Amino acid sequence: MKARLVTVLLMVLDWTRPGSPSALRPICDPLVLDRFIQESRDIELAMGTCRDRCRLSESLTVPRTSVDFAAWERKDVREQTQEVQEGLRLLGQAIERVKASVSDTALIGLLDSSYDNIHSIKQVIRSLDMQDWSPSSRTWDTWTVSSMPELFRVHTNFLRGKVHLLLSRAPACRQENH
Repeated sequence: MKARLVTVLLMVLDWTRPGSPSALRPICDPLVLDRFIQESRDIELAMGTCRDRCRLSESLTVPRTSVDFAAWERKDVREQTQEVQEGLRLLGQAIERVKASVSDTALIGLLDSSYDNIHSIKQVIRSLDMQDWSPSSRTWDTWTVSSMPELFRVHTNFLRGKVHLLLSRAPACRQENH
């Protein structure tokens, strides 16, 4: 978990080093995001074996993961970034609430890993000089989940969908034609 954060931080520091070449940043490599998605998918699969103990005592609000591609394309990068950051905030809150309600150390470990994944992605978005987000009164498209497997399915799909779209089209990731 901490190794992943250290890796992300080292990548960020390498990008800002004076005299470093202006090649694509490592986070712009789809394989880096794929690793975050795979970690999320592994947690989702681990949760699949969870039965009654994974039912939540309350429904939790999470971001809707479906993407209307035409509507997404009409949004500017700032609005896309805000939507992704709000979704990450909702997922982080949901994971924190679940973590506060469980005592199983294996589940806590999975929750910690998932929360670290979200935190690392937030750092990546910040490192790409994308719009800093602050909560607003705007309402985003959400829905509710009532089990941990559902929560982690949303987490995985959110990374595969909106986070992937945002990072794949980030201005800092566009290779200039020289």
